[in-house]
Amino acid sequence: MRPIACLFVAACCAASLTPASAAGDAGAGRLLYQARCAACHSLDYNGVGPAHRGVVGRPAAQAKGFAYSEALKSSRLVWTEEALDRWLADPEQTAPGQRMGVNVPDANERADLIAYLKQSAAAK
Repeated sequence: MRPIACLFVAACCAASLTPASAAGDAGAGRLLYQARCAACHSLDYNGVGPAHRGVVGRPAAQAKGFAYSEALKSSRLVWTEEALDRWLADPEQTAPGQRMGVNVPDANERADLIAYLKQSAAAK
């Protein structure tokens, strides 16, 4: 195969993989959630942190019965996939004065967690 053809095939293969990896793996996200988030959060019950079921698409500081920081109450954030990605990468930069002291620096892990949160919205 000629070099230009090899480059074309490689580019097509890479392009076909990008959407799948960007979408995240909900199964891996469930395991990450259990390992990294469950000490403070639950899908259905408030704990140290608010409940997460249905968080994707919800305005910030809206889980019933949770006492949010003023930073989140006044943030005007809506938990889109993009906002959750920014939040998980650096909560303090996203909403200065917030109270979550944990971040998820790895982009693939963030995508997996977000995929899990999206999937868990409907399941109960």
